[in-house]
Amino acid sequence: MSSHPSPPHPQTCAVNLRVRDDIRDLIDRAARAQGKTRSDFMIDASRRAAEESLVDQALVRVDPATYEQFLAVLDSPPGGEGFERLMAAKKPWQD
Repeated sequence: MSSHPSPPHPQTCAVNLRVRDDIRDLIDRAARAQGKTRSDFMIDASRRAAEESLVDQALVRVDPATYEQFLAVLDSPPGGEGFERLMAAKKPWQD
C-alpha cells in the first residue's frame, strides 16, 4: 500500500495596507466581536467581497424565448398578498 504525501501548506504573502486610525479601530472591534484576529477578519471580508464582485459579473446565457420571458417578469408590476405584507412591514430604521 503506497502512502501519498500530504499536500504542502499554501504559500502566503504579505499585503500591506494603510488605513486611518478610526477605520482600523472599527475593524479591530468587529474582529474581536467575531473572535478573530485583525488579519483573519480582513482576509475573510476581502475574500467575500472579491467573490461577490466576481459573481456579480457572471454571464448567464439563455435562449431568446427565455430572455423575453425574463424581461416580461421584470416589467410586470409586483403584487399579491406577500408583496403587500412586505411593503406594510415596519422597517428597522423606522420608529
